[in-house]
Amino acid sequence: MSSANPKPSAPVLDHDKVADQAGSGSYVANFEAKDSPLTRFKKFLHKYPVAAPTIVLILAIIGFSAIIGDRFLHPFNLSLVLQQVTIIGVIGVAQTLIILTAGIDLSVGAIMVLASVVMGRMAIDHGLEAWLALLIGIGVGALTGLINGSLITRFKLPPFIATLGSWNVFFALNLWYSKSETIRSQEIANNAPLLQWLGETVSFFGARLTYGSLLMLALFVLIWYALNWTAWGRHVYATGDDPAAAKLAGIRTDRILLSVYVLAGVVCAIGAWVLIGRIGSVSPQAGYTTNLDSITAVVIGGCSLFGGRGSIFGTLIGALVVGVFRNGLALAGVDVLWQEFTVGILIIVAVGVDQWIRKGTA
Repeated sequence: MSSANPKPSAPVLDHDKVADQAGSGSYVANFEAKDSPLTRFKKFLHKYPVAAPTIVLILAIIGFSAIIGDRFLHPFNLSLVLQQVTIIGVIGVAQTLIILTAGIDLSVGAIMVLASVVMGRMAIDHGLEAWLALLIGIGVGALTGLINGSLITRFKLPPFIATLGSWNVFFALNLWYSKSETIRSQEIANNAPLLQWLGETVSFFGARLTYGSLLMLALFVLIWYALNWTAWGRHVYATGDDPAAAKLAGIRTDRILLSVYVLAGVVCAIGAWVLIGRIGSVSPQAGYTTNLDSITAVVIGGCSLFGGRGSIFGTLIGALVVGVFRNGLALAGVDVLWQEFTVGILIIVAVGVDQWIRKGTA
């Protein structure tokens, strides 16, 4: 006996039709997900922040070589560029560490000069051994960094305001302790030659490299390793990228910030030693604009002012970009006024590029 309501048969699928539809859908999905060349380039720059300043540096070298000729590419001239950016490069290391945490330090130049004055006075006026004077100067750098870090972590002052105030304090202490007097090069050479040692040069295929420049390069390698291959370095990036998320992940952000400012102070004190070797004397007025020059190198080097993104070697390339432009324009006979104008344009373009890269890729 047949059922009154026969069981409906299962629908028959047209497999060819389904395959065609699936293929069509996959094609459309792939088409919609495909990025334009400009978007891919933006993502590339976001992933590799050092790429943009490297391109600028290469183009600048090619351009000035075409305009000036072999004189620009001579090993001695290129080594001169490296010597000219050595102090900015060392202080740029300190500034990079702080900017990676989304901060900024306006006092790095004042710390460097104060440490140099302490080193010189301890060795010349107080008769201490040069190596002991160096250690005391480095200790002063660490102390100033500790003060800046405490103002930011304990008293919750914005880094810009805290370091703007400490810049004035450290510079005033520098003038008071030095009595606005310069220690002459001959005095240092006779009593504490170690303080001038980083200004000595070595020959290398026609180039003249100072020990200060070599120390700067070693410092970049050391900090690069610390930032990329240690837990501390990963915590620095995490703190700068998103401090709230870093705290939730168990990172003690205040301790990281404090360590960064102390380390930055130590690096500035090393920069003081390089400064003495560079100019040969101890001057309370030297390096007055180094804080701005260091920010310039960091920004042009592709480090984001918003923190959490950037490469320490980008700062080195940024300093070299500034040095190459100034050197090339000088050799071309361009007035110093327009050299500074060009550097200002580079800063504006670098910040604009950073904003463009962050938009839609952050």
